[in-house]
Amino acid sequence: MTLLSVPPQARRSAVSPAPLAPAARLLPALAAVYRAQLARAKVARIPLLFVATFQSVGILVMMRGVVDAGQTSAARSVVAGSSVLVVAFVALNLLAQYFGKLRATGGLDHYATLPVPAASVVLGAAAAYASFTLPGTLVTAGIGAVMFGLPLGQLWVLLAVVPLAGAALSGLGAACGLLAPRQEIATMLGQLGMSAALLLGVLPVDHLPQPVLWLRDLLPSTYGVEAFARTFAPRPDWGIVLADLGVCAAVGVVSLALATWAYRRAVAR
Repeated sequence: MTLLSVPPQARRSAVSPAPLAPAARLLPALAAVYRAQLARAKVARIPLLFVATFQSVGILVMMRGVVDAGQTSAARSVVAGSSVLVVAFVALNLLAQYFGKLRATGGLDHYATLPVPAASVVLGAAAAYASFTLPGTLVTAGIGAVMFGLPLGQLWVLLAVVPLAGAALSGLGAACGLLAPRQEIATMLGQLGMSAALLLGVLPVDHLPQPVLWLRDLLPSTYGVEAFARTFAPRPDWGIVLADLGVCAAVGVVSLALATWAYRRAVAR
């Protein structure tokens, strides 16, 4: 039987392409990417998380020789800044390197072939990296609080500080990796971002000049540091704490949207 002898209706159905399956929805795709990234990062990232925690604890020991336990305001800044530094090391520095490597080696082509929204790739990778920071942040905060004589009762606030500050820093890290023209520049940007989080977050505010304070206000992790530092007060002002966390959340939405746009731009090239 030739194709010409087939009825027109059957001929059209035989040569027309089959309809594509519907694209995956955002939340199921996000969960799938998150699980895949989490499983992939367990072996490779846990040693780096140990390094991030060890680094932050080392900074606490160093600053203990500079800041006395009686300097309450400075002690709060040091402990809060060192704790959030764990988030900056993983979510900003490592994520910038990861996406920079993917872009340089063509690894983004794999994600481009998946029927998933671009936002799920960025959010899934960012959430997986940020998930590893909570244990190290809690350990650093606990050691710092004991070392500087601060109360331990409000460490639960880190359950809000880590994901919100992590979202803001992860978005910036992913954007740096995706927008950098070369992998080496992505690594440099991640290192510079972590250094800024170290210098502007750990050093006591009273010792910083005004121009540096303006730069500090532009850093998203600053508001996570401030929110956590305020909880060490005998009577924390929870309204200001919530306002700082709200700034972290707003910056996180903007930075993750920027990272999603950067991912689409990198994939389309």
